[in-house]
Amino acid sequence: MIIGTELLNGRRTDSHFSFLNAQLVQRGWIHKANFVIKDDPDFLHDIFTLILNDPDSVMFSFGGIGSTPDDFTREVASKAFTGKSAVRHLEAEKIIIDRLKERAYPHPIKMADIPESAKLIENPFNKMPGFQLQDRFFFVPGFPEMAHPMCENILDVYYPQNQIKHHVNFVAHCGEAMLIDIMEALDSAVELSCLPSFDGEKRHAEIYLAHSDSAFLASQLHFFKTKMREKNINFTLIST
Repeated sequence: MIIGTELLNGRRTDSHFSFLNAQLVQRGWIHKANFVIKDDPDFLHDIFTLILNDPDSVMFSFGGIGSTPDDFTREVASKAFTGKSAVRHLEAEKIIIDRLKERAYPHPIKMADIPESAKLIENPFNKMPGFQLQDRFFFVPGFPEMAHPMCENILDVYYPQNQIKHHVNFVAHCGEAMLIDIMEALDSAVELSCLPSFDGEKRHAEIYLAHSDSAFLASQLHFFKTKMREKNINFTLIST
């Protein structure tokens, strides 16, 4: 979840997606979705609710946890994830006061108002903490220099490594329609994607197959290659 009207109106460019995607892929996790949304509390609540309704979801939310009038994340997250308004977190309050002294008032101190039962996320850049709920929902600043080290630490602690999936890529030198019956005959346990392309003269289809069991994946690849040969379809292996 990347929150920032400035991304959608072109004032800033995003770096969170590429960073987090690389972290998840190298650790073997599935990146299921990416949302880039404007600073709109109703819309934000709807997206939080969507994510919460997925029992297997883990969320990284970037931005909107500051103290300016367009920072809605803390209060909306409280309502969406706990059904209650934000409350003052005493440890966060102390961190903010220790860091800013008299400058903590009247506005920066509001950053200590977070969902009830939230735990703090340490910010090694300037000490201003993020927060997390249920060891699944993580809220960090929008600044990459703060957020990215925080996310790496979160992943190291809670989600260091998943089971790596084996994969294979190849390009079939035909239109995707010629491959549909083969793809439908694959075992449903195999992760599959098909990316068609056209080079100006001929159609091609890049096929991606993945599974945690390398021997099983090899058997499915052998099946796919055999069926292509039966149809006289040429193909080029990209990677295994």
